[in-house]
Amino acid sequence: MTYETVIGLEIHVQLSTRSKAFCGDDIRFGGAPNSQVSAISLGHPGTLPRLNAEQVKFAARLGLALGSTINLGHTFDRKNYFYADLPKGYQITQDARPICVGGSIEVLVGGETKTIRIHHVHMEEDAGKSQHDSADAYSYIDLNRAGTPLLEIVTEPDLRSAEEVDALMTAMRQLVRYLDISDGNMQEGSMRCDCNVSIRPQGATYLGNRCEIKNLNSMRYARKAIEYEVQRQIGVVEAGGKIDQQTLNFDPATGVTSPLRSKEDAHDYRYFPDPDIPPIQLTAAELAAIQAQLPALPWVLRKKMITTYGLSAYNAELLTAEAETAAFFLALSEQTAAYTAAANLIINKVLPWRKEQDKNLDSFPLSAAQLAELIELIETGQVSNSTAYQELFPALVAAPDRRPAELATANGWLQSADADELGSWVDAVLAAHPDKVKAYQQGKKGLLGFFMGEVMKRSKGQAEPKKTTALLQERLG
Repeated sequence: MTYETVIGLEIHVQLSTRSKAFCGDDIRFGGAPNSQVSAISLGHPGTLPRLNAEQVKFAARLGLALGSTINLGHTFDRKNYFYADLPKGYQITQDARPICVGGSIEVLVGGETKTIRIHHVHMEEDAGKSQHDSADAYSYIDLNRAGTPLLEIVTEPDLRSAEEVDALMTAMRQLVRYLDISDGNMQEGSMRCDCNVSIRPQGATYLGNRCEIKNLNSMRYARKAIEYEVQRQIGVVEAGGKIDQQTLNFDPATGVTSPLRSKEDAHDYRYFPDPDIPPIQLTAAELAAIQAQLPALPWVLRKKMITTYGLSAYNAELLTAEAETAAFFLALSEQTAAYTAAANLIINKVLPWRKEQDKNLDSFPLSAAQLAELIELIETGQVSNSTAYQELFPALVAAPDRRPAELATANGWLQSADADELGSWVDAVLAAHPDKVKAYQQGKKGLLGFFMGEVMKRSKGQAEPKKTTALLQERLG
């Protein structure tokens, strides 16, 4: 029998606010264990939470970008369960009335676009972090993360493979960075997901029992976990068993999922409205102000680069991967109409510079006007593409106060298109190789490349290629 995989995600995004969700503790990553805590985040009796308004604004910003319905009135609830790194014994979250409902996001999978529906987005606080070492008799708790503001994005079960999960997580990380609400760094735990995985016979419309794989903070691990779990479930069904609804752990070392506990339903958590946080009421004017501040979104920019600027889908994808890269291209496109050349220069030279220097593009030493002049030299044939990339570009980066044309002239990198000068180089090469001229005229047309190489040597790379090729063909007749 052929089976279909059905996957829904619960994506947790830590927000880049200055403080925690319900108190003033610092949330910067990397602090010494238990150094960023207070009586409130430690859940001391008698302490009261106070709402972080920035968290609400960030949640609305994400919901608007996803096309969700924003509940102007929403509430916080208590989700009751005990865990060692949950100091209060409950989590402040949203259950009955989350801030965002519905919406969708488009992802690219194998060159095709697929729409993934969003069930809802709700606000909550994060738990602390437990650290386990099999060589130690104790587990250690770091509560720095406890109370960090989170958005949980719950999708519909629209995903069908690990590849689609990868594409969705990539798209969501890109979006939260564009919106400037999270850094999306999975390696630091700023973004992670729980994967609800089930299988059903191909063509069936019902949903099978799902197993939830918890806290995947690496796309490589997520792919391995999903692929293993799908095969495990197929094996159970093929052997005549049934899938128990469970919460699973994934061990990256073994590549195996294992049960943590039976999968809970909502009633297990005994949700009830948090009595310490009154209902939140946004106004239409506040929502309109948040809407007005939204940046251009990545899928809008990607389409614009293809339709307006004529770029390939591949180049458009690379240039919109990060908001600063897209902005860099758009700034350069205001200085030159050679859009494909501009895209190639950014992708092949500017982005590698950023990676090597480990800096933002704001630190790139050349202006858009200088890059546009460099592109003009290439497009008009004054400097060869190889010389521009290998010689002139690094020279400009090293001397950002110089103009491209000035440096090209000073270093003898300008190509000649002068007919008399080209003619003298071509004639000298043909006169030096009469046997190869005869062979070319007898049908060995591949020798044209040999003649071009000889002209380039004689001219020290200054012969303009297109005109040189045309002149060679004319002389060889």
